[in-house]
Amino acid sequence: MTDDPAREKDRVSDRALMAGSSPAPASPSRVSAGPRRSKAASEAILDAAEALLAERGYAGFSIEQVAKRAGAGKPTIYRWWNSKAALLLDIYARQKLALAEDATGTLEGDLTAMIRTISRFWRETPAGGAFRSIIAEAQSDPAALDALRAFLAERRHHLALVFERAHQRGELDPAVDLDTTVDIVGGYVWARLLTGRMEDDVETITAAVRQIARGMLRR
Repeated sequence: MTDDPAREKDRVSDRALMAGSSPAPASPSRVSAGPRRSKAASEAILDAAEALLAERGYAGFSIEQVAKRAGAGKPTIYRWWNSKAALLLDIYARQKLALAEDATGTLEGDLTAMIRTISRFWRETPAGGAFRSIIAEAQSDPAALDALRAFLAERRHHLALVFERAHQRGELDPAVDLDTTVDIVGGYVWARLLTGRMEDDVETITAAVRQIARGMLRR
């Protein structure tokens, strides 16, 4: 016997589908719960998760509510996304960030352009809310923290390219530690996101970049 009848019902339905038999009649809107991940079903779940996050924020976001909105069983969602953080990361990843490849010719110019682009991306797409939620989840869930670290490691190359161009132009002090510098720039951008300062304040961003960059420049 289970203390969660709804969860047991989902398990029975999923087991029946995986065995090839017919489960009890379900709502016509219920997505497929088969063992193989369905593109249409996963997109329906992501659509539901994205809408829920936009409406209720991190505090109102749960796998149970996503399942209810998508017409899916919770076991299905957990089979395809093993944690809330994994689902949030996929919400973030489906937003497309287009960073300009054109160099401005200076480290300050490149960093300013990149921070403005990222700020606009977080401000104008669901990515900002998703990323705030991922950070929040990582504060209490070690698995979410590991997922966040892996996610960020894959995306550091965009910022690393900015510093590599500056290095090739001979702008950087040879003593600069680039890993630390990437963390400093990331910390500034995260602080703006987490405190709701995503506006395109060119003067403020330029001044901050000037202070960061001039500590790295060759004298």
